[in-house]
Amino acid sequence: MGEARYLTARRAAEELGVSLATLYAYVSRGMIRSEGAGGRSRRYRAEDVLRLKERKERRRHPDAVVEGALHWGMPVMESAITLVTDGGLYYRGRDVVALSVENTVEEVAALIWTGDPARTAELFPPEMPGLPPSVRTALSGDLPPVEACQVLLALAGAQDPAAYDLRPRAVARAGARILRIMAGAVSGGAAPDLAETLQRGWCPQETGAGTLLSSALILCADHELPVSTFAARCVASSEATPYAVVAAGLAAIGGVKHGGQIELVEAFLREVEAAGDAQGVISARLRRGEGIPGFGHSLYPGGDPRGAELLRATATAYPNSSAAALSAGVAGEVLELIGERPTVDFGLVTLARALGLPAGGAVALFALGRTVGWIGHAIEQYESGSLIRPRARYVGERPEG
Repeated sequence: MGEARYLTARRAAEELGVSLATLYAYVSRGMIRSEGAGGRSRRYRAEDVLRLKERKERRRHPDAVVEGALHWGMPVMESAITLVTDGGLYYRGRDVVALSVENTVEEVAALIWTGDPARTAELFPPEMPGLPPSVRTALSGDLPPVEACQVLLALAGAQDPAAYDLRPRAVARAGARILRIMAGAVSGGAAPDLAETLQRGWCPQETGAGTLLSSALILCADHELPVSTFAARCVASSEATPYAVVAAGLAAIGGVKHGGQIELVEAFLREVEAAGDAQGVISARLRRGEGIPGFGHSLYPGGDPRGAELLRATATAYPNSSAAALSAGVAGEVLELIGERPTVDFGLVTLARALGLPAGGAVALFALGRTVGWIGHAIEQYESGSLIRPRARYVGERPEG
């Protein structure tokens, strides 16, 4: 059906393989939304037609549908947290870019976890403890930030008996404690709110950095069901604690096809900086078939809004930044050569370079932001009470006899 948001009656009926009379029946039963299109004609929501078409396809060919479901295909579970459209991203119906400009990360966490940003003070009281002393002693400066969080969460979870309370409010409170622990662990800072904690620990001289860091955390908070979030939901479905849920997400982020993309972007920008010739480096990569990390996203044909906003916000906050200027030049060359736009990974690396964050800071920022989403998905999964246990189609050797 392409990228159209609305279909004519005839086109909708053709997609579903039904008569116009049946299409109108679907509308009357609330299965497909329609609206006036001028005069007596009406138009029909393409997403509703697609959803109904997929439902019919599942009934007709369940094996074929399942086979493709986990490969950027049909949705595999329901969630009320995040909507991804061709050009936008929304948390509980609210535009993410607007949230990143107008709200704190704590308010967005409250929105994702409870649906009500007004509960921020309840979930994030100023007296909430950070790293327990016994856990802090285990923090090694030799560990990268994400790996340090994995170690600390295992220790902190073992000392938090309240983590076994899986009611929504209790999980949200545990999520707030986890975020506080992780922010202190990755940055070494300490403050009542998350962005200020990172700013104090990473870049204490950059007084305006907290706002930029908060925006980045919000833009990274959730993105439907990437591998890390799906892993987190699987662990939550076993009714493991929120600490284990976040640990599962962190394990998945370490893969080169997920959070590891950020490290590829870092290496790419270092290569461009050393060569002083963005077009030459990009052209050489294309000739070698290596691709350009940090550009092009399957869910955003017109460009990742998170990447665009991170680049805009960084350039606005630091107009004289050489890092922002380098990234802007690279983005222009890539768009000219292959027509692709920056992803959130490219935006995060640009922000980290502009602020002078330590090694691993961009990945840690992504992981900390995404933890907000993992807790939200854990709450949904706990409430559903269901165990995620797909079946495998056996293709190996058959038993004899």
